Amino acid sequence: MDKLIITIAPTGNVPTKELNINTPLTPKEIVEDLIECKELGASVAHIHVRDSLGKPSSERAIFKKIFDLMDEKGLDMIRQVSTGARGGKNTAEWRGQMLDLDIEMASLSTGSSNFPDSVNSNSPDLIEHLICKMNNNGIKPEVEVFDIAMIDNAKYYLKKNMLKSPIHFNLVMNVPGSISGTPKNLLHMIESLPEKSTFTVTGIGRSHIQMLTMAIAMGGHVRTGLEDVLILKDGAMACNKKLMIEILDIAKAIGREIASPAEARRILGMEL
Repeated sequence: MDKLIITIAPTGNVPTKELNINTPLTPKEIVEDLIECKELGASVAHIHVRDSLGKPSSERAIFKKIFDLMDEKGLDMIRQVSTGARGGKNTAEWRGQMLDLDIEMASLSTGSSNFPDSVNSNSPDLIEHLICKMNNNGIKPEVEVFDIAMIDNAKYYLKKNMLKSPIHFNLVMNVPGSISGTPKNLLHMIESLPEKSTFTVTGIGRSHIQMLTMAIAMGGHVRTGLEDVLILKDGAMACNKKLMIEILDIAKAIGREIASPAEARRILGMEL
């Protein structure tokens, strides 16, 4: 098996200080958590930003503040930005405004699905706009899969030569309203991927440990962080450091070594 790529998703769109006091919201807080997680073995930083009121945003200037801080700290991680539907206005221009910054990867949902209280809306025009902008800026898409049809749609864009092989997928399991996080569902998702694909698995809430353990055992990669889990299995408040340690313990038990950022770039076919 390849070494294990760990993505840290420190913030997301949902967590607040009220839900979990450990949630990093400001650029400074986010970068401090990234530094701690990089030291533990995270090689990919999946970054969401918040505005001055703590609300989810896609503002280019806020992303730039985070990247400037990462540069100041000499923090070598794969920078992966979110272009998701909950970062404010749901237009292609708004959601992709940060794609001209110094980044290597960006999220790309290849279909629409449900969130608990909203629609994860991704029209064909919006998807194609984001793909083209990523391609023009040399950014590798991470295809976010909330339901099985999103894999088929990614294959459609592969046939159109818009997405390039090998595609990297993030299989997002157990978002309420989308595919549930069960071993059978995850196995079906993995078996449906195009040849040569790489994949990361995200398990939301209670599915987190089971889904990520399966991914590690099957040669895939994993995402963890407060975007995905707010409460630990013992009922304590999660934090990004503790979530990283959980994954490291599983990887050690299974016998997977941890990939450095340079090794992750090679595994994902994006060496500098």
